[in-house]
Amino acid sequence: MTSRMFTLAVAVLLSFTSFAQQETKLTPKLLQSSLAAKPAGAEADKLAEQIRAWFGKEELLKGAAPKIDDLTVAWAIEAPNAKAAPRIISSDAKFILPLTRLGNSDVYAAVAEFPWGTGFRWQYEIGEQKLTAGNGQFEVYTTPPEAKKQPGVPEGKLTQMPKWTSKIFDGTTRDWWVYVPAQYKAESPACVMIFQDGQSARNYIPMVFDNMIAKGDMPVTVGIFLAPGTRADGRPNRSFEYDTLSDQYARFLLEEILPEVEKTYKLRHDAASRAIGGLSSGGICAWTVAWERPNEFGKVLSWIGSFTNIASGESRREGGHNYEAMIRKTPKKPIRIFLQDGANDLDNANGNWPLANQQMAKSLAFAGYDFKFEWGNGFHSDKHGRAILPDSLRWLWRDYKP
Repeated sequence: MTSRMFTLAVAVLLSFTSFAQQETKLTPKLLQSSLAAKPAGAEADKLAEQIRAWFGKEELLKGAAPKIDDLTVAWAIEAPNAKAAPRIISSDAKFILPLTRLGNSDVYAAVAEFPWGTGFRWQYEIGEQKLTAGNGQFEVYTTPPEAKKQPGVPEGKLTQMPKWTSKIFDGTTRDWWVYVPAQYKAESPACVMIFQDGQSARNYIPMVFDNMIAKGDMPVTVGIFLAPGTRADGRPNRSFEYDTLSDQYARFLLEEILPEVEKTYKLRHDAASRAIGGLSSGGICAWTVAWERPNEFGKVLSWIGSFTNIASGESRREGGHNYEAMIRKTPKKPIRIFLQDGANDLDNANGNWPLANQQMAKSLAFAGYDFKFEWGNGFHSDKHGRAILPDSLRWLWRDYKP
């Protein structure tokens, strides 16, 4: 065999191997079409093995968490000696999905399509038995195009900064990152948007910024992503920094972080050009910063904001649940805020998140604030917020003029 023939043979073998690997890689939609074909015999056995590999054998025996691709959701369970076909049932019993057995195996699976924004608690049920191990919650949304890489869009640069040791939060250190869009020019000071829990937000916000800045949907904006502080003894400082109603976090940004960034990049200082966002306790923190310094920060993005009594203090009444009354009784401040929450958010000793966010929205409306409240069926997660992030940013930055 000549070297050319050998090379060609290897290439063909690799292509077949690649095809085989692709063929065995399941997705919710692929499983949906495979089940619709009603496989039998060897085909059913092959699909059962693919499902075991995809969900994991141990997880499958307990009742695996669903696999979700936008609005398509796949469930599977391995139930030896089941006397009835397993099914998925929602906590309110309004949704019931029977699972299909694959050939003579003990693997059962089903796939369903849901409307955008669907969310509920679910569990596996076999006959009269509800499996406590196989239960959970899910919510589904489509991924906005701005959250995907677009051809021809210039990419900004995300840089991890040296670990920051704070004086205002004395004894704490934190990781942080700075995103600079490709369109930034030193002679034109940029807008700035700060995100709490930046260790997570940095993974998806920059691409959205890239696409939206390129389209002109938001101004040239430097992004600052801050992780919460960690104390010298290793304890997290997140709740103290985020949930406390004081100007300490605002001072931390204005006296430490922003001046450090401005050693390298020129930023605008007017409130209309500064935005701040976060989720959960990071969401109430964003509001607190603007509330304490409305002439420094004019735009707030809050997902599943913890406007509850987490920082209850010595009086047990000092927490963020006070904002709904404070907003009503304090002269209106020049703050624009986008709120998001869902009906399945938390309800615990600190308060009820859905009610707290609805109270915030009512108070903002009463006081005449420029606000928008996006209400859904979601849980205490960033899924809904991420699905509407481009629209949220467009709303916050609408009519912006430097």
